[in-house]
Amino acid sequence: MSRALKRLFRFTIGSVIAFIALTAVLVLSMRWINPPSSMVIQHWQSETGRSAAQVWQPLERISPNLQMAVIAAEDQKFPHHHGFDFGSLKKALTERRKRTRGASTITQQTAKNLFLWNGRSYVRKGLEAWFTLLMELLWPKQRILEVYLNIAEFGEGTFGAEAAARKYFGISAQSLTPWQSGLMAAVLPSPRRMFVRKPSNYVRGRASTINRQVRQLGGRQYLERL
Repeated sequence: MSRALKRLFRFTIGSVIAFIALTAVLVLSMRWINPPSSMVIQHWQSETGRSAAQVWQPLERISPNLQMAVIAAEDQKFPHHHGFDFGSLKKALTERRKRTRGASTITQQTAKNLFLWNGRSYVRKGLEAWFTLLMELLWPKQRILEVYLNIAEFGEGTFGAEAAARKYFGISAQSLTPWQSGLMAAVLPSPRRMFVRKPSNYVRGRASTINRQVRQLGGRQYLERL
């Protein structure tokens, strides 16, 4: 029995070390290598049998207006935290709201969209936290934002800023105006129920709020903190 337990212990420790090493190498490599897809995109394609619309663009070819809009909408403390916004999480758990307040940071959203499956479980949340820590440790903030903007879903089957800009406005992501950027950021919480092309009054109001928050944050100068 003692030998069996020792073998099990050694196997467990070896598996944990291998997992840490492999995931660290994977995340580190993606600091320079653009991921060809994401788990969320692969899952959508598998479910629908269709090809997703996605066109990768480097961060410098994505309008600062959109960069600021998604930060204002999703994670205003993005330059300052290390992957988790515990203050927002606590507030989300204690507030009583008709609409649930999101507490995931841009890094967390990038981690789960890029590496993980849909669903809710303690295992998934643990893996999300692990990949979030790795990304914050191994990637600069600009890289996190770049990957996020290239894999985020802006509508049914439309992933990434470039594909969305072309579909909804007929322009490149580099040319997005503040209002267009606000509309795109406004649908991020639920891109299959809220629409950029025919925005509801709620989406328009949310886009206006996002644009106001962008100005309050300091506009494009805010991006220098990254």
